[in-house]
Amino acid sequence: MKFRPLHDRVVVRRITAEEKTAGGIIIPDTAKEKPMEGEVVAVGPGARNEQGQLVELDVKAGDRVLFGKWSGTEVKIDGEELLIMKESDIMGIIEGGASKKKAA
Repeated sequence: MKFRPLHDRVVVRRITAEEKTAGGIIIPDTAKEKPMEGEVVAVGPGARNEQGQLVELDVKAGDRVLFGKWSGTEVKIDGEELLIMKESDIMGIIEGGASKKKAA
């Protein structure tokens, strides 16, 4: 099944946290907090401003993002647990590890 969010909504897949601590202690599922980091799976076309113009979203599919602990609505699509949230619930995009050089 394909799912396309409407307006300024974003579909996010949670990125699972490490199951062991740095010291090697295994954390049981009941003690884990849900991760607040995820990967954008799909985005809507954008919201309309007061003039009726479509304003595109700043995030795109494939972006790694941080979002609030209680953000979004949990849904299950094709057996996969996903979150649907508004773009305003996303705090920021996590940039890749390699540093980007600016053109001079």
